[in-house]
Amino acid sequence: MTNKERILQIVLESADHPTADDIYLRLRTSGKQITLATVYNNLHALCAEGKIRSISFDEKSERYDKPLRHDHLICRGCGKVSDITLADIKAQLEEACGLELDSYDLKMFYRCADCRGRG
Repeated sequence: MTNKERILQIVLESADHPTADDIYLRLRTSGKQITLATVYNNLHALCAEGKIRSISFDEKSERYDKPLRHDHLICRGCGKVSDITLADIKAQLEEACGLELDSYDLKMFYRCADCRGRG
């Protein structure tokens, strides 16, 4: 399996929206000899090919996700990211904006039960 194929597999099988550093560490832990630059180069190529998508939940880091249409819940306390599938509202957004949209990315912020329990 090539580096690119392995990186694609990691992203598609992940539920945690990994960063490039996360992917690099997973590869290194599994014994793969790879550089962080190679991980970044392959992630950028996979995004350009539409096989994965890059998402940003904060100004700290870019994360990678499946290209399937879905939205995200982000805990403001611990940063946990969860996928949520809602009805597609593209037509409503286009009508409200008066523009034709290519896509949209809905991010909803909340406090998870663990963080609410901590006060």
